[in-house]
Amino acid sequence: MRRLLTLKRDPLRPLLLVSLPLVLCLPAVAQTIMNGNGGPVRLFGTDMAVFEMKEARQDLPCHVTPSNKALVGFDLKFHSGFEVTVPLKELAGQENLLTIIFRVASLETPDSPVYFTQKVRVPEIEEEAKGEASLYGGFDLGEGKYHVDWLMRDRAERVCSNFWDVDAALTSKESQMAMVIPSRSIRASDHESFKDEPPIERTSNEEPINVKILLNYAPQNPRSTVMRSVDTTALVSILRSIAREPKIGKFSLVAFSMASQQVLHRQENVDRLDFPALGDALNKMKLGTVDLSKLAVKHSETQFLSDLIRSELGGTNKAEAIIFAGPKVMLEQNVEAETLKEVGSLDYPLFYLNYNLYPAQIPWRDSISHAVKYFKGQEYTISKPRDLWFATSEVVNRIVKTRTARLAQNSPTQ
Repeated sequence: MRRLLTLKRDPLRPLLLVSLPLVLCLPAVAQTIMNGNGGPVRLFGTDMAVFEMKEARQDLPCHVTPSNKALVGFDLKFHSGFEVTVPLKELAGQENLLTIIFRVASLETPDSPVYFTQKVRVPEIEEEAKGEASLYGGFDLGEGKYHVDWLMRDRAERVCSNFWDVDAALTSKESQMAMVIPSRSIRASDHESFKDEPPIERTSNEEPINVKILLNYAPQNPRSTVMRSVDTTALVSILRSIAREPKIGKFSLVAFSMASQQVLHRQENVDRLDFPALGDALNKMKLGTVDLSKLAVKHSETQFLSDLIRSELGGTNKAEAIIFAGPKVMLEQNVEAETLKEVGSLDYPLFYLNYNLYPAQIPWRDSISHAVKYFKGQEYTISKPRDLWFATSEVVNRIVKTRTARLAQNSPTQ
């Protein structure tokens, strides 16, 4: 049976970019399903003929740049797609409508393609306009080899078409990673970063691990006043990788912002992380906005981090491990040793999953690193998806070893 999915787009990345000297606001792009009842997909005869002939057409001049090699994201999915450019002179005149239809099929099951469709409304463009319009589209895959049949037509029924293969393969270093999408599977790109996590079957033969996560929600570039989608995806993926561990069954989460010097969201001793609630809280944050009273305090960021460490690492803590996660925090002054001494020695392991896309450019320790090192914690640099996979696995193994050693030490002598 043939299936249909609707192409979705990243709201932070417009599907249609027009290179005009003025910024052009486009209406919302409608997403439609060609057949919502699960039956056979019905295409216009001319569209199906284009697919079956597999001849690249240029009735509507365009240039398609496909992604022939799917890339693994921090969300442990293969991502593929395309970029299309159209000369503005070809779209000049009154409003136009571009209809994109493409199908993706696993080479092992070529008779079961997944169909995608998208309609892009083009505003009125001057006859003498120069430059190009750029369109983007994407989809997610499981491991495997795929073929893509793609076409775009305008209201005048001019067609641009292209065809290509996509390879979604793990490298030898990534071979142990468990991907989210099954092999030979095709999905619409999902840009809902904070959607709920499906239930996880936890380990039943031993008591679940209790962890606390301290997440610094911040962009990779400390001078940026917006969260890029790649940064949000990476940070949320770190949380999801921890939440999906079968041996972890209790979670506490403290989401904070070093930039605004405030705690944004808390979840205490829960069975599963509430991602929608986290998203609601983080979406309200305004990067680059700091309380005026804090600006008057010298080294206020250091004071905020000191208070956070004192309150979250010290006192009565039920967690068997604490995990810092986030980009580097480069402060003028690190947390003082006297403050760290107040916390005392930790009877649980401490970890730091440092999200750093460019470790060669920023190789030195940040302020959280210095604190973690003081407590003899372990730091992992997360630059690639495989870094996250192996770091999470090793963190869980270290927590289990610490628990086993503690139980052996406390058990009565035989």
